[in-house]
Amino acid sequence: MQPSVVLITGQLITNEVWGPQIAALKHKVDFHYAEQSVDDSIPGMALRLLAGAPDRFHLVGHAMGGFVALEVMRHAPQRVLSLALLSTLAPNDGPAQTERRQGYIKLVKDGRFAQVIEDRIPLLVHPARREDQPILTAIRRMARDTGEEIFLRQQRAIMTRSDSRPILAGITCPTLVVWGRHDGLCSLEHQQQLHYAIAGSRLEVIEHCGHLVTLEMPATVSSILERWLKS
Repeated sequence: MQPSVVLITGQLITNEVWGPQIAALKHKVDFHYAEQSVDDSIPGMALRLLAGAPDRFHLVGHAMGGFVALEVMRHAPQRVLSLALLSTLAPNDGPAQTERRQGYIKLVKDGRFAQVIEDRIPLLVHPARREDQPILTAIRRMARDTGEEIFLRQQRAIMTRSDSRPILAGITCPTLVVWGRHDGLCSLEHQQQLHYAIAGSRLEVIEHCGHLVTLEMPATVSSILERWLKS
């Protein structure tokens, strides 16, 4: 029987972000996709995921999806066989992050959603890929497919999320932490915080890679996830 794996995307990202991994593992894994477009809170997203997921499953969250994954661990840790946290972090927003998000909201309300997308690109990919047209096209397409209203709901969810650091020590399922060395949104300190607090977790650092690990280093991430599921 194939393992059931629930995938949770990040903000302004669609399930297209998992394309390489789905292509590589589709004959070995039963993939399910979390719904990220309806709710305006991280708990709402987590509860919606749990309502539609198999009884027990492996959980993979990227970026904002990691926030949702940690919220799932608050509500139903007994249902999660193993956990993979990609390009994410445990603390809630500080003043600088809140100010940046409020700036994005203002841009959208001023009719400048396209600028939000362009402003985010340097944070999402390795500097060497900022002119990589296939990746840039994918980023812009996923953002357009997400749209303004969903983006605003996601912003509200992220801005009001809880600090997940207090629950990390209570996570007992096998846990994988994956991070690109040149991530513009999450730091090495954030990854070490996850890794050191979750007993027995494994930290994988991908060199020459930014925040969008699944698209920037697709074969590497697919291999990491396959080894993780086998183990």
